[in-house]
Amino acid sequence: QMQLVESGGGLVQPGGSLRLSCAASGFTFSNYVMAWYRQAPGKQRELVATISTVGSTNYADSVKERFTISRDNSKNTVYLQMNSLKPEDTAVYYCNCRRGPVASWGQGTQVTVSS
Repeated sequence: QMQLVESGGGLVQPGGSLRLSCAASGFTFSNYVMAWYRQAPGKQRELVATISTVGSTNYADSVKERFTISRDNSKNTVYLQMNSLKPEDTAVYYCNCRRGPVASWGQGTQVTVSS
């Protein structure tokens, strides 16, 4: 079965950095668009970044020039490098994969940005 497992979340100070990882299994990773979403308490889940099968990326305006999504197809892993973190980035971050009607979600990893 398709499975996504996020890791790398934690508590960081404003201005700090964190790298999230999402390990994928149960499907042909290289054929899927990968994405990171986040959900803060009381808010809807929002798209943070996507990366296509050929490496093209898109970012939410709120994270442009601060976050970088990447993928390593040899390791079946997608990453989210988060720099210059702000308290507003605090949320549960979820990994997502999609190919046409097929999609899966990870369980999420908590990112808290606070001094």
